[in-house]
Amino acid sequence: MWRRSASFILDNRLLQGDTVTKPESRLLSPPSSMAETLPNPNPDPTLTISPYYQTRAAHHGVVTSDWLAQAQAAAGGDTDTRSSEQESSLKSAASEHSFPVIDEFNNWRKQPDLAEAVAAIKALASVIRSSEATTMMELQNELKTASDSLKSWDMTSISLTAGCDLFMRYVTRTSAVEYEDFDSAKSRFLERAEKFGEISFKARKIIAMLSQDFIFDGCTILVHGFSRVVLEILKTAAENKKHFRVLCTEGRPDRTGLRFSNELAKLDVPVKLLIDSAVAYSMDEIDMVFVGADGVVESGGIINMMGTYQIALVAKTMDKPVYVAAESYKFARLYPLNQKDMVPALKPIDFGVPIPSKVEVETSARDYTPPQYLTLLFTDLGVLTPSVVSDELIQLYL
Repeated sequence: MWRRSASFILDNRLLQGDTVTKPESRLLSPPSSMAETLPNPNPDPTLTISPYYQTRAAHHGVVTSDWLAQAQAAAGGDTDTRSSEQESSLKSAASEHSFPVIDEFNNWRKQPDLAEAVAAIKALASVIRSSEATTMMELQNELKTASDSLKSWDMTSISLTAGCDLFMRYVTRTSAVEYEDFDSAKSRFLERAEKFGEISFKARKIIAMLSQDFIFDGCTILVHGFSRVVLEILKTAAENKKHFRVLCTEGRPDRTGLRFSNELAKLDVPVKLLIDSAVAYSMDEIDMVFVGADGVVESGGIINMMGTYQIALVAKTMDKPVYVAAESYKFARLYPLNQKDMVPALKPIDFGVPIPSKVEVETSARDYTPPQYLTLLFTDLGVLTPSVVSDELIQLYL
């Protein structure tokens, strides 16, 4: 589970009437009674795989409003005292007029260079554009329902949750709507939504430009996993005629390092592929480490692909800088205390040989790297030290 920040708990108390959600009751999968009505995004029942780590092909598993209602009740957040007749009438009205935000989200996700959080932001902007609401309250409720649906699509995706939360704060928290008619206020919402989507889309380019002063001729860079923002950094450096070489870890279990090395080879960047266990052996060759992040947490640490923590440990021991490239929509109000203090994101692992049933296999796909092992974070907000992250989070979520 996650240790949520104090600000998150206070927000929840305000929204839920001082009812604190019990971590044990959090629903992470559809109830068994809905197995027939809810398409399963994981067709193999023997595997529990986070949707975040599935392929980018179109998903057909749409979260239903009934499932969301049951999930909210199971999490202890359903404090509404409305009668069942009112509840059913509201559900039927919502099903008739609700915008298919999951379908829109999946359409945006088909673009290979578009981050999952940006796809969610684009989908939420479409909700405003297509809304038939006639009051600000209706529009805000519509947006919140759409945001909750997207976050429930994969509760293990940090960037998806953070992106939706930041969108809601950026778009709806404007004093101008209190003094305008509804049509003007809706136009203001849409304008801010499109601006936020544009800022998020350009984040990768901004980070790539900010990081160029740290890459010098003749340097050797170690990368881990397939990060599109790190690839953009190295691509920009190559376009700027900088001479450097890259060591790529294999990136088990899905071998993302192989994909990353192929992309670098297309750019004519000298690249060397390492098995994951050769990091310490090769550390004396490198000048710096570049990694991406699934999420940046309040402590200034990061959640990223499994193996990032051990690479940072070795780099710290050998006095090598560790640079993190992450967009600001990955800044999340989370505060993990240790490696087990987070919602697990699972991946199947193929060892190439049969594994006895009595042997337990660790399938967690990501780990937590504490801030003391990180040197700098390159973000679209600027180049930050880990200690500054909490201040930036406060500014983002105000």
